[in-house]
Amino acid sequence: MTAAVNPTTATDAPPTSATSATSFAHWTPPKSSSATAFLSLLQRDFHVLRKNLKEFIPRVILQPLMLVFVFTYVFPKIGSAVGGSDGASGFSTLLVAGVLGSVVLFQGIQAVALPMVQEFGFTKEIEDRVLAPLRVELVAIEKIVAGSLQCILAALIVFPIAYVVPSTPVQIAFHWPILLTLGPLACIAAASLGLMFGTLFNPRSVPLLFGIILVPLTFLGCVYFPWQRLQAIRWLQIAVLLNPLVYMCEGFRAALTDVGSMTLWAVYPALLAFTAVFIVVGLRMFKKRVLS
Repeated sequence: MTAAVNPTTATDAPPTSATSATSFAHWTPPKSSSATAFLSLLQRDFHVLRKNLKEFIPRVILQPLMLVFVFTYVFPKIGSAVGGSDGASGFSTLLVAGVLGSVVLFQGIQAVALPMVQEFGFTKEIEDRVLAPLRVELVAIEKIVAGSLQCILAALIVFPIAYVVPSTPVQIAFHWPILLTLGPLACIAAASLGLMFGTLFNPRSVPLLFGIILVPLTFLGCVYFPWQRLQAIRWLQIAVLLNPLVYMCEGFRAALTDVGSMTLWAVYPALLAFTAVFIVVGLRMFKKRVLS
């Protein structure tokens, strides 16, 4: 007589460690199991983050500290034109929004792309992650969520630095509806960009990522000047519209200052469009590399 098969056990049991990533991708776990596994992966990432606070804290603090120190303290003190006595306070105020945007962008890439490059590389840790009872796409989404939360933590650190370091007053005017909606959107966009970069680059091409892509993104991302002032160089003003950092910085200027900035009717749709593209490309490349 053939033993009866429990249908619940047959459908809900996760694949064994010997199951290939290809067969796992077509297995749909129970909803409760998916939620538990997703939260477990998120908890795992933050457990690793707590273990590496000695690396995380300097990485988060050093970049905004150096930018604010040089442009809002050193420049006004030496009487440089970019932060001289006539416009030091205004420049400091403009720069805070730019620093916030650049910190969010860099943190999203550092928190998602660089660890993912290593996981796909020699450590092969990505193989352990995709064996969790989750669809492959949700493993990548968890990376975006973890990276977004780290972006928020990094952004919060900018504010005390902006109040303490500058030698001239920084006149921040909080526009909370804009800040509370644009801030999370910018963090998700940055983490999604990190996912896309992490699946497109391999360990040998990481210097290319920082040297050829991130440097132009930063210096042409309206970090140090408002987008409207590029009217004198019309071709450049149009070209930088392809840079997602422009919309982050302009959005944060609208959220934190009363200085004129790019219209929010352009900022929000552009960031949503960039985020959608980054997520679609990132998920497609992530699944392709996992299943290859």
